Amino acid sequence: MNHRFLDFDEDDDPILSVVNVIDVFLVVIAVLLVVVASNPLNPFSEDNVVVVTNPGEESMTITIRDGQELTRYESAGEIGEGEGVLAGTAYRLPDGSMVYVPEGESGQ
Repeated sequence: MNHRFLDFDEDDDPILSVVNVIDVFLVVIAVLLVVVASNPLNPFSEDNVVVVTNPGEESMTITIRDGQELTRYESAGEIGEGEGVLAGTAYRLPDGSMVYVPEGESGQ
């Protein structure tokens, strides 16, 4: 008697290849979850974070996360421009403390 029908070759089973593909997708999903959890702007994180992208370049952006609020600042490509005036000078003393001297007042 020939038992060819009872001898089952697992290498030819198409269901096993589908199971292997599902295993690969589960690994990919796990890696993506780890990446999302380690992202500094993760919405589930309770930290306040500042993220600077492309520092020092014309396309620099600063993203600030304060609680649930996200604020994004984009560079205009212009350096050192503004409408302010000199308000004074700050000095660091040898003990590490800072002293601010307002503009126009003479120190004694």
